[in-house]
Amino acid sequence: MPDPAARPIPRQPLPEFIAMLALIFAVIAFSIDAMLPALPEIAAALTPGNVNRAQLVLTAFVGGMGLGLLVSGPLSDTLGRKPVITAGFALYAAAAVAAIFADSLDMLLAARFVQGLGAAAPRIVALAMVRDLYQGREMARITSFVMMIFILVPAVAPSIGAVVIHFVGWRGVFGSFVVLALIGSLWLNLRRPETLAETARRPLNPGSLGGAAREVLVNGQVQLVTVVMTLGFGQMFALLSSAQQLFVDTYGKGESFPLWFAAMALLSGTGTVLNARYVVRLGMRRIVRMAYGMQVVVSGVMTLLVFCDLLPEALRFPAFFFWAVSVFFMAGVTFGNLNALALQRMGHVAGMAASVVGAVSTLGAVLIAAPVGLLYDGTAWPIVLATLVCSGLALLLMRLVREA
Repeated sequence: MPDPAARPIPRQPLPEFIAMLALIFAVIAFSIDAMLPALPEIAAALTPGNVNRAQLVLTAFVGGMGLGLLVSGPLSDTLGRKPVITAGFALYAAAAVAAIFADSLDMLLAARFVQGLGAAAPRIVALAMVRDLYQGREMARITSFVMMIFILVPAVAPSIGAVVIHFVGWRGVFGSFVVLALIGSLWLNLRRPETLAETARRPLNPGSLGGAAREVLVNGQVQLVTVVMTLGFGQMFALLSSAQQLFVDTYGKGESFPLWFAAMALLSGTGTVLNARYVVRLGMRRIVRMAYGMQVVVSGVMTLLVFCDLLPEALRFPAFFFWAVSVFFMAGVTFGNLNALALQRMGHVAGMAASVVGAVSTLGAVLIAAPVGLLYDGTAWPIVLATLVCSGLALLLMRLVREA
């Protein structure tokens, strides 16, 4: 049942609520994946001497988002969910405009970092909105539908990005970000009643913020889930950072890269559908453990095949593609459940909890993804090994997680 103090009047129909949240999450996913086809042009234009640095366009955005997560949730606990999301969209759009006019990689990275700061609000406060209304396995079911869009957006993002780049160049992609931010902000403000009642808001003062943060940080279960999320995000962002180089340079799929990426996202999106169907029956913890166990097996086999060069030429790309689908499938199965596990005991400080968990897991993921991406050596070896290590550690930690 929802928390009585947080129940909105009137309530938005659930299908529309899920669709609206899905769009908000889609904006974030699109901000990452639509850039993939642009990386070669950005590298040629702004960093021709070190093309690997173009990957930082992705990690700069994620890093800014991780920092922004620290403040977005607490602000929404005080000011309400809608004003904070709206302000985040405004900052996101302004930074996208600045990126259009960037004439150096450093300027572009700065704009992307600020864009990530703005994206943090819709990214994390949307989860707090769900927690305002639902909890436990029902929350996991709803977030699974939302995360399905987050996972499926990569199916079309590179293709849309490629079309935009074809007609107006890589700078035009940032214009599409402005349009999406405007649509998301208008939908939220025109159709969504505030989910956090006035009586449930917390004062914005150091004592209140410190107390809420302490409550989140000292909770052992939240700590465990946060580390598991960090490992999960880290391996996914590492794959995203290297995806364009792997598909184009390593496996020679330059012309068909958007199509292969779309197929990968569509196939992996079945994970969120299965999770939404079975999470109430099987439970969040059990499904997450099964997903990471599967990933350990798949990545272990792939590591052996790549390290020992056991695959004939004709099977190298099919094996890599199957492995990449498994990574995104795992994300679709685990992320919604992990968010629900982290927030299930923190309904009274949902904004702060979502911020702390999101910020730590996102910034930690950058620390994993950035060096792994820069280690790209023309093979899939660095990312496959990193995924095996991350999934193995996550599986071990999930043994200690308890479902309330």
